[in-house]
Amino acid sequence: MRTLAFPAIAPAQAPPEAAGRDRGDVALLVARRADGSLGLTCFGDLPRLLRAGDLLVVNTSATLPAALPGRLGDDDVRVHLSAPLGGDRWAVEIRTAALERLRPAPAGGRVVLPGGCELELLGPYLSSDRLREARLRVPDALPYLARHGKPIRYAGHGRAWPLEALQTIFATEPGSAEMPSAARPFTHGLVTALVALGVLLAPIVLHAGVSSPERGEPPFPERFRVPAPTARLVAAVRGWGGRVVAVGTTVVRALETVARADGTVRAGDGWTGLVVTPERGLRAVDGLITGWHEPESSHLLILEAVAGAELLHRAYDEAAALGLAGHEFGDALLVLP
Repeated sequence: MRTLAFPAIAPAQAPPEAAGRDRGDVALLVARRADGSLGLTCFGDLPRLLRAGDLLVVNTSATLPAALPGRLGDDDVRVHLSAPLGGDRWAVEIRTAALERLRPAPAGGRVVLPGGCELELLGPYLSSDRLREARLRVPDALPYLARHGKPIRYAGHGRAWPLEALQTIFATEPGSAEMPSAARPFTHGLVTALVALGVLLAPIVLHAGVSSPERGEPPFPERFRVPAPTARLVAAVRGWGGRVVAVGTTVVRALETVARADGTVRAGDGWTGLVVTPERGLRAVDGLITGWHEPESSHLLILEAVAGAELLHRAYDEAAALGLAGHEFGDALLVLP
């Protein structure tokens, strides 16, 4: 898969609340395709940047405590549950306990889990050399994870934070291995201000799997749902000249999965393997709110499809020069037409 070269944006090590600030107290870089301009403001200024009749589409997937400690042979490991595959089968990632590198996990291996449970490794998932298909032998996955699991984190991303810090205010349906983090800076007060202005909000669900920054991997298939009212609202907003702004690359993937070539959006659910690229282009989305991604992340192809290559590169250069922060607790980028 084609990868893009961008400057690295250092990850934020803590949420704004840890310093006594509001969760929305992060910087927002605004990139406009119409004139190529870039401007820095704060996330709370979003009502000034949107208009009555615009639509924000948000992901209501909630983050799971999807990391489990385990023992594989003589080694302590960390199991990251990426997605359920039906029955007791899951797509999983096995890392060392130090989280610093990927660990080859042999088929037939058994990971001893807390509470006398185990994970049986079956083989590669979709020919991936990183994810494995496995049988999770636990009584009931969600209660088990609530008791024994922790949020997924990676080496260099700071200390562990409680699950509540990795939920957005829109989170209602547990299912994401990692936080759909673009919506994290939203607060109830900000949503109230947007609604009072006349900005509309609509939900989709896309359960995000483990992230894929390490080797420029394409995204794995993910479970999604676009409700019929959301599909109808997207059509109505585009009909009256409003802008459809996706809050996160997960929303782009869900909407573009159910968008026809003429831009009409229909309801749909299931698994999506769509890879949104600049070559494919966008059919349903006009703008995007997102965080700052790893230099070789597949998410950057979505960002290029929204912003265009030249503007996106300038935005990343500007973010690096300004010292903006990335990852779940970091600063944000708003791309507008």
